[in-house]
Amino acid sequence: MNIVVCVKQVPDTATERKLRSEDNTLDRDAVDGVVNELDEYAVEEALKLKEAHGGEVTVLTMGPGKATETIRKALAMGADKAVHLFDDGLRGSDALGTSYAMAQALKQIGFDLVILGSESTDARTGVLPAMLAERLGTPQLTLANKVDVDGSSITVQRLTDYGYDKVEATLPAVVSVVEKINEPRYPSFKGIMAAKKKPVQTLAIADAGIDAAQVGLDASWSQVVDFAAAPPRAAGTIAKDEGDGGVKVADFLAAKKFI
Repeated sequence: MNIVVCVKQVPDTATERKLRSEDNTLDRDAVDGVVNELDEYAVEEALKLKEAHGGEVTVLTMGPGKATETIRKALAMGADKAVHLFDDGLRGSDALGTSYAMAQALKQIGFDLVILGSESTDARTGVLPAMLAERLGTPQLTLANKVDVDGSSITVQRLTDYGYDKVEATLPAVVSVVEKINEPRYPSFKGIMAAKKKPVQTLAIADAGIDAAQVGLDASWSQVVDFAAAPPRAAGTIAKDEGDGGVKVADFLAAKKFI
């Protein structure tokens, strides 16, 4: 089974993130990049399926040069090879442009199953899996907390507010997973060393058959028009309890319209 996992390098959520004043896009060079946490669950699920059914796991990422750090971690976890969609013309692409570019790359790579995290920690749109499935003409099985493959049939438990739905489809398909699906493995020293020798193919816009007019900031349907820095946090209010502490708290909450 040919499994492709889409991973993204995102700014470390433990650091302060900023937008660039030149074009109102996220300044990715100002902070350290890390693997999108939910994508680690996607990599782990792909590896589990490979161990159960055989085949190959390919990592696909779209991003700047330093996104190779993210690729190497996925390879160290156990993925077999990677494809890096890297071109300055892709910078600033919104979800529509990103889904188009990645779909073009996936058509070149070939796949039986595409797995993604349900969202990224920088944009949090959660729409890329559905957009990819639409562009690829495949079934989409989203928010999976369990995946079973039997031949050409795939079944997932789709997480819901009331429990889960059982969803079935035929491969090829696109699946997004939630954090409850598994526990991602830590790369071993052997895996880290082996990752250095695994093949990583770099694709530019022309290599992937991407129409440059459909990607990049200028082609994006959604853009940040303006932004302002958050105001400094104000000092808190201290209420001294002199037997009327409950009343003071209630008055404070009422003034803030919480009650």
